[in-house]
Amino acid sequence: MDKISGSNLTFGDSKIIGIIPARFASTRFPGKPLVDIAGKTMIQRVYEQASKAKSLSKVVVATDDKRIADEVKRFGGEFVMTASHHQSGTDRCAEVIEQLPDFDIVINIQGDEPFIEPAQIDLLVSCFTEAKVQLATLIKPIESQESIYNPNSPKVVIDVNGRAMYFSRSPIPFIRNGEPGVWAEKHKFYKHIGIYGYRTESLKAITKLPPSSLEIAESLEQLRWIENGFYIQTKVTDLETVAIDTPEDLEKLNKLLKALKLE
Repeated sequence: MDKISGSNLTFGDSKIIGIIPARFASTRFPGKPLVDIAGKTMIQRVYEQASKAKSLSKVVVATDDKRIADEVKRFGGEFVMTASHHQSGTDRCAEVIEQLPDFDIVINIQGDEPFIEPAQIDLLVSCFTEAKVQLATLIKPIESQESIYNPNSPKVVIDVNGRAMYFSRSPIPFIRNGEPGVWAEKHKFYKHIGIYGYRTESLKAITKLPPSSLEIAESLEQLRWIENGFYIQTKVTDLETVAIDTPEDLEKLNKLLKALKLE
């Protein structure tokens, strides 16, 4: 499902940029982009993986911190300095586009997924082969009961065309005729994979919207877009992502890599 060759991606003269928002002052894990993962910093690993995507014309790191900028410069990457007041990666991406206005499609790549698959980026970009698509993201079938009830793993319901109808931290949909322990057997649930794509004009528009009631209730920025009439196209990926949210996550990953003897 994730296998897409560059020759199958047709965008005419569209230019596509991959932006990796990265900030030093993370509440749960300060300095996260600069942590070492098997001999390379996290931001270097994300940058190198993103650069392998066939669909991207350019990859840049968007940061407000000189330490991160210096690290990107050290390994030969490109960066754009942005303001420190941004509340989300989407807002940071919008500032980059003000500085680099010649791109038609923007891919917002999570800076805490050091082994993101380039195929996932290309799959997301393929949503924009349809001119009417404004925003896009990836979803993955949920295979465990635990994930259905985990509020840190947002769920999404889609229509017959793959458009997102709603995102929630609660299990959606509710299975009326089934005990909670067997919900995964009664319905195909999807979790949201936090990588976004935007047409440039749509990115500029959504960052001018005030926070919405649904967004505030669930603490999910994509609900602001839906509440204001934008639609989000989804594509299903079977690839799992490995996100590093806490020092404990990093410790687990490094133990795994050591066991695998990754160089």
